[in-house]
Amino acid sequence: MWWWLIPVVVLGLLVLLFGVLIVLGRYRGGVLLRPLVTWLSRWSFMRRAFTRMSTAAIERQNPELAGALRKINRVAANPNPQAMQKAMSSLTASERRAYLEAAQEQGAMGDSAANRQMRRQAERLQQGTKPPGGRSGGNRKRRK
Repeated sequence: MWWWLIPVVVLGLLVLLFGVLIVLGRYRGGVLLRPLVTWLSRWSFMRRAFTRMSTAAIERQNPELAGALRKINRVAANPNPQAMQKAMSSLTASERRAYLEAAQEQGAMGDSAANRQMRRQAERLQQGTKPPGGRSGGNRKRRK
């Protein structure tokens, strides 16, 4: 007689799980959901599912960006400058504009600097200011 409780308990747990995921996704813009998604992405089938969901959401919100990402992702396995230039040249004007806006929004352009000095130079270029003291040599010691 108790065997009918098994599907009820399983369905109840699934509803509870989805409820928790919805609450975590809504709270503070999904800050608490990101570590869970990262942990779940360790399994390949979950990573593929998250990638499909993300791609579908981008296609609904910004079709030009979705087209640009499809063309750019062909080169993603081997991101040498020539291949990236070739992929960028295959983009239409609207796709290029959408891709560059998304890259700037994500900070991909400015964060490519390798060390602190390069990051600070990039920040100064964005602000349009000169380095203090007029020197561009960094922290070199002066010889006597």
